Amino acid sequence: MRLTILGGGGFRVPLVYGALLADRGAGRVTRVVLHDVDAARLDAMTRVLAEQAAGVPDAPEVAATTDLDEALTGAGFVFSAIRVGGLAGRAEDERVALAEGVLGQETVGAGGIAYGLRTVPVAEDIARRVARLAPDAWVINFTNPAGLVTEAMSRHLGDRVIGICDSPVGLGRRVARALGADPDRAQVDYVGLTHLGWVRALRVDGRDQLPRLLADPALLGSFEEGRLFGADWLAALGAIPNEYLHYYYFDREAVRAYQEADRTRGAFLRDQQHGFYAAMRDPAAPALATWDRTRAEREATYMAENRETAGAGEREPEDLSGGYEKVALALMRAVARDERTTLILNVRNRGTLAALDADAVIEVPCLVDANGAHPLAADPLPAHAAGLVTAVKAVEREVLEAARTGSRAAALRAFALHPLVDSVTVARRLLDGYARAHPGLAHLR
Repeated sequence: MRLTILGGGGFRVPLVYGALLADRGAGRVTRVVLHDVDAARLDAMTRVLAEQAAGVPDAPEVAATTDLDEALTGAGFVFSAIRVGGLAGRAEDERVALAEGVLGQETVGAGGIAYGLRTVPVAEDIARRVARLAPDAWVINFTNPAGLVTEAMSRHLGDRVIGICDSPVGLGRRVARALGADPDRAQVDYVGLTHLGWVRALRVDGRDQLPRLLADPALLGSFEEGRLFGADWLAALGAIPNEYLHYYYFDREAVRAYQEADRTRGAFLRDQQHGFYAAMRDPAAPALATWDRTRAEREATYMAENRETAGAGEREPEDLSGGYEKVALALMRAVARDERTTLILNVRNRGTLAALDADAVIEVPCLVDANGAHPLAADPLPAHAAGLVTAVKAVEREVLEAARTGSRAAALRAFALHPLVDSVTVARRLLDGYARAHPGLAHLR
């Protein structure tokens, strides 16, 4: 089976390849094709993967190309993890937003809107090419904003594109561990959008254990989200939010922390990865060791400003090893081998949440088999969650319209209607600022 990775020169590709190396079952991936627009980054990643594969019998063959059509032709699965504008673009997204006193994170608020406006046209072009060159392929989308991009691609690929994110999986496992339960046996009731969801129940042997957690401040303080949000707020919500909801519930604190930081997250990653890829130009550099050292620093500093604001402390060791590659592998195995499993994925709503239309991409537990991912029935959202979900989905729809039509009015609505942008005047300045920072957005009229 052939897997094509778009964004194949990206820093996290070795996580995916490592998962493939550990997969020894029938129907496994035997060939990996890396595609990237940057040949130097491809060279760096092929070196890392070659060192990973050393001594592993029957390791998947690796090829690399800068030709997108060549990469897609013959693919059984396509893993999309592109970053339009690179990390320099992300740093600009953050800078423009913070200058206006609003959040610029890559998937949340003004930064997420700017990133979506740049990414949707590219993602739709990829989807059209997949439909033409590999019509039987399944597309696994990790490109952020993951739900928005998956919805854009679904217009061309239908249910053969599935979005993934590791945040809900990590959250569910942390909640289970806090309760002393085996994460692999726990059933997690999670619902929302990408980076905007809540654990509403966690069942072990059919019994919901979440009320016990919410009633115990000591237990709530034993894991990351409990320290991040505070036991009193979680008890008031009656649910455990995805960590990204910290940007909504503690917006002023998050903006102030980012403004006071030496560098934004995007600027840190831009500089860090520049150093990594520069080091990899030395043919004598130990590729895998250099990558692993850089990865450890990257994971340890994830959402550092939010944790510092909340006094949440350092990340737990269990959360430093990634996770999305395990979701991707489990998804591929379920589809390719008909190994039925349940995963939290980004799929079309199909009536799961009454507050949204059928084609809206949501993030919920799904039953996965050879026919794809099927969202499981979910209880209605409580009013506070429904309000946020419908507001952010409305913003996503404006982004999709603006990206497709070049409508400045739709782009302005996207910025102005987002819950974390508090003024139409600020929205206009954001739109102008992003058009100056990203020439590709200058077409908005």
